[in-house]
Amino acid sequence: QVQLVESGGGLVPPGGSLNVSCVASGFTLDYYAIAWFRQAPGRAREGVLCLGMSNIRTYYADSVKGRFTISRDNRKNTVYLFMNSLKPEDTAIYYCARTRFCSDSAKEYDYWGQGIQVTVPS
Repeated sequence: QVQLVESGGGLVPPGGSLNVSCVASGFTLDYYAIAWFRQAPGRAREGVLCLGMSNIRTYYADSVKGRFTISRDNRKNTVYLFMNSLKPEDTAIYYCARTRFCSDSAKEYDYWGQGIQVTVPS
């Protein structure tokens, strides 16, 4: 059974850092790309960034460039999202999702985590 489970969210002061994890099970992470999406209150879900099978990073949200990065540990079947210099506008539910090839379209992803809340108060 394919599952993606996020962890590590929480409340972070502006300018702070937070690392969130996505643990994959039921499939071999080596053969898939994993992306992080986010959805802020009252807004559509948006792609943040994606890590392809060859570990090429693709950023979909210009606002996070230079602040967020993504990495994977295939031995642990885990993908990490490292968030630095957090801003109130980063407040959202963050989701990891699986695809074969990175895309900013949510329709290209076949499995999603349950989502995890990240809050940066203003």
